[in-house]
Amino acid sequence: MAKQARGTAKKQTETLVEAVASGSKSSSAQEAPALSSASGSRPYQAIKLGIDVHLDRYVVVRQIEGGVPQPPQRFSPSQFLEWAKKQTQVADQVYSCYEAGPFGYSLHRKLKEFGITNYVVRPRDWDEYGKKVKTDKRDAKAMVLSLDRYVCGNTEAFCVVRVPTEAQEQARSRSRQREGLQKEKQRLAAQGRSHALYYGAHLEGAWWTEGLWKEILVPPIVLELLEPLRRLIQALEQELKTLSQSLTAAAPEELPKGLGKLTYEVLEREVADWNRFDKRRQVASYTGMCPREDSSAQRRFQGAISKHGNPRVRTVLVEAAWRLVQYQSQYKPVAKWLPVLAHPKTTRSKRKQIIVAIGRQFSVDWWRVRTRRCQAAELGLQTNPTPPTVAPTPRARKTKALQNAEDQTQISSRV
Repeated sequence: MAKQARGTAKKQTETLVEAVASGSKSSSAQEAPALSSASGSRPYQAIKLGIDVHLDRYVVVRQIEGGVPQPPQRFSPSQFLEWAKKQTQVADQVYSCYEAGPFGYSLHRKLKEFGITNYVVRPRDWDEYGKKVKTDKRDAKAMVLSLDRYVCGNTEAFCVVRVPTEAQEQARSRSRQREGLQKEKQRLAAQGRSHALYYGAHLEGAWWTEGLWKEILVPPIVLELLEPLRRLIQALEQELKTLSQSLTAAAPEELPKGLGKLTYEVLEREVADWNRFDKRRQVASYTGMCPREDSSAQRRFQGAISKHGNPRVRTVLVEAAWRLVQYQSQYKPVAKWLPVLAHPKTTRSKRKQIIVAIGRQFSVDWWRVRTRRCQAAELGLQTNPTPPTVAPTPRARKTKALQNAEDQTQISSRV
């Protein structure tokens, strides 16, 4: 008799738990939280949720404990939040994950408020076996299975994206907006050159400026097409000037020569927190400037850079490396590679490889400086309260440091 009563109570408990988990509005679902609190413990230890996020719907696959994933469910964003909150009432710990994307981290912060441990993961192809079938349901199921392995201790199950604070995210958005406006300006300028080429004319340089605009000799139809583009570019230039001034105003006065306030701010806002890295290999990997590698047994092949990390950081570091060559001849990586850069037989591709190497090493050195592991002077970096603002390009004239190195090379070869 007692055994039968225990079986009946267990069956009722499972029914109530399932009602709460499914979001049912029945009276039994309303009694489940009270039953759970009365017993002093929740029915499950862990629930895991794989979420495929879209604008108007979320596809979710749930896994209870280490069991088989349940069939996918579809929710609107508001419905999902209500349902996710109810999961915390039936499990001691709720885990979830979704891919980083255009929706930012608002969902992550809301789930965190509910007490859910959420992971924002790097987007990837979840079709591990190459079945050539990709659906929201399959992605959500693959995510929850990877989440189960990650929670159990397999940190290689997926790549977790670091979630910045709201202040860091807003600061980064401002610098990225400037980058977007710059690209839009370049696109409009190229569109104007395309209009001119179509009618047999050729535009060079900043054709929209007052000086060059008066000297343009093109058919009247080209002028008619260029005029609205010119107004848009001038408006963009004004916005870019305002954004650049606000960014540079936040930079410190004392910086290494050649780094520049704008470069400093973009780099700082993209990294957000230098203390996030524990060792130099992590810094180099984040830049994506490490070589690709294909090694097996006695064979080892290293190719071009992987471009695995943050592309904006990589662009900024390459620009900074060219300026360091010009203004920081005593900086150790520059002093090492300067004779090779100055050699007349050094090819253009080799120069690019050297600049990438300098930029990668500078990222590691700057991490050491920002985390107070060393001082900039110890690395050979000279500071200047008013660093130059114009970055040299690979096609620019030879810098004074390169010219001096070439002179030394010629003298040594004569001797």
